[in-house]
Amino acid sequence: MANPKISTIPSPCFVLEEKKLRKNLKLLRRVREKAGVEIILAFKAFANWQVFPIIREYLDGATASSLWEARLCHEEMGSLAHTYSPAYLPEEFGEIMKRSSHITFNSIAQFEMFYPEIQQFKKRKIECGLRINPEYSEVETDLYNPCAPGSRLGVVHGQIGGKLPSGITGLHFHNLCESDSYALEKTLKNVEKYFGHLLPDIKWINMGGGHLMTRKGYDIPHLIKILKAFKAKHNLKIILEPGSAIAWQTGFLRTRVLDITSNHGIQTAILDASFTAHMPDTLEMPYRPVVRGMVEKSDHAYQLGGVSCLAGDYLKNYYFKKPLKIGDPIILEDMMHYTMVKTTMFNGVKHPDFGIIDLAGKLEVLKEFTYQDFKQRLG
Repeated sequence: MANPKISTIPSPCFVLEEKKLRKNLKLLRRVREKAGVEIILAFKAFANWQVFPIIREYLDGATASSLWEARLCHEEMGSLAHTYSPAYLPEEFGEIMKRSSHITFNSIAQFEMFYPEIQQFKKRKIECGLRINPEYSEVETDLYNPCAPGSRLGVVHGQIGGKLPSGITGLHFHNLCESDSYALEKTLKNVEKYFGHLLPDIKWINMGGGHLMTRKGYDIPHLIKILKAFKAKHNLKIILEPGSAIAWQTGFLRTRVLDITSNHGIQTAILDASFTAHMPDTLEMPYRPVVRGMVEKSDHAYQLGGVSCLAGDYLKNYYFKKPLKIGDPIILEDMMHYTMVKTTMFNGVKHPDFGIIDLAGKLEVLKEFTYQDFKQRLG
């Protein structure tokens, strides 16, 4: 069945397409099975729990970066979280233990601070990990580069010595961002170079996220090959925690034109959504979204402006076949990952709804945001 008409979708609204989500998940499951690894969802990229029942059909669980994400994993994913945080709040750590199967520490000092509590935790065994910094990354934007000089993320070689602290059973690294399998291969060489002497003493290694295996052209056979080889060589359980790969190109943000302004010959179509509030990566990364119906060049050029009062809430140079007019829908593609998890209610701007188009082509709006959502955030 065809998807619903754009005119029937509320605006603004994030819309997930179940068919595309399942296509991504099937590919990840194939990698998981052929390479013999675990793949878990990284909430930091996508955490819309209404579709966790679908994700559970294909993956092994989820990773959390905070107590609230660990709670979400436990309550809605139905599994214990693989939890990592740059630093844990002492008053929250007891609750984190209740909801985590693995807890990874960013420093030896953090591990030494909290390990006595883990030893006293009688409910079940918790696997303890240490995040390492392989000092290699191909990420060019420093805001997203965990291995930039002076990074606070992970222990660099030389800070550990010849042996891991007693109680550490695994290592974790995360240095990729929408990267390919060849970047992972180079990373593994650095891991072996700097931390290879520690690998015989651990049971598992978490290779973090950033493995964009659902992007067109990604070399899946190569990924499977290097994962199998590393697993066999070091006799380790391997865990991957991609985020973007799961939600990559699985949905869009439906907006509409509220006004068209002109200044020194530059036309701006002001939308009922905000780049800074609803799509911050478009300004931070910077990431330029594709707009449905855009063309490479034409006489009808526009900036797309957000509805907030931030001066920089706009993206330049979009071209269309014909002039835009007030009320026209503007569909921003690939808007599932790193959008809803990072949205704000800056300016009290209306927050986009969240909907899903199911396998039958029917739209269901799963969440509508109201004034009370905005008000209750502030007190």
